[in-house]
Amino acid sequence: MTVIQTQGVHHITFVGSNRQAIIDFYQGVLGMPLVFEQPNLDVPDEMHLYFDPGDGRLITFFVRPARVNDPTPNPQNIGNLHHIAFTVSRATYTQVAARLQELGIQNTGPIDRGFMDSIYFRDPNGQLLEMACFKFIPPEGHTLADVLSVAHRLRVQSGDYAITDKHLADAIAELTAQKVSVA
Repeated sequence: MTVIQTQGVHHITFVGSNRQAIIDFYQGVLGMPLVFEQPNLDVPDEMHLYFDPGDGRLITFFVRPARVNDPTPNPQNIGNLHHIAFTVSRATYTQVAARLQELGIQNTGPIDRGFMDSIYFRDPNGQLLEMACFKFIPPEGHTLADVLSVAHRLRVQSGDYAITDKHLADAIAELTAQKVSVA
């Protein structure tokens, strides 16, 4: 073995405030079911909460009863997590900003990222979260990364600043043509 080959994200663990605040936000606001909880096997005074963010993988939190929410934005220094992005459908994305506003949660509103759309906001502990929706569906037999890799190549070849709908459409056409020519 020359490289340690990863196969995806296993889980991400945050330091959270207390059990109820984290459950109220991640399950109550973001709809992530609490899958299970158990003591933190390394720190017996903490509980370890496991949530399903929608794809069957896990996002987890270490919580303690005495901790209170601290909405101060998390530091954005080298080595710190900047944000975590969650995938949402287009139908959900179009309603995220208004729903967050109804709940009194400040957010950026919709932001066009070229190949995806985003809305940013913070959880009760200051962690920056993103609700993201890709602008395309990969052709059969290809992944999101396949399309983005080709779109990036096309963007660079054309000297464009960022990936746009044109690059995405051309990438999908190229990948689809490759599949047809192989058949």
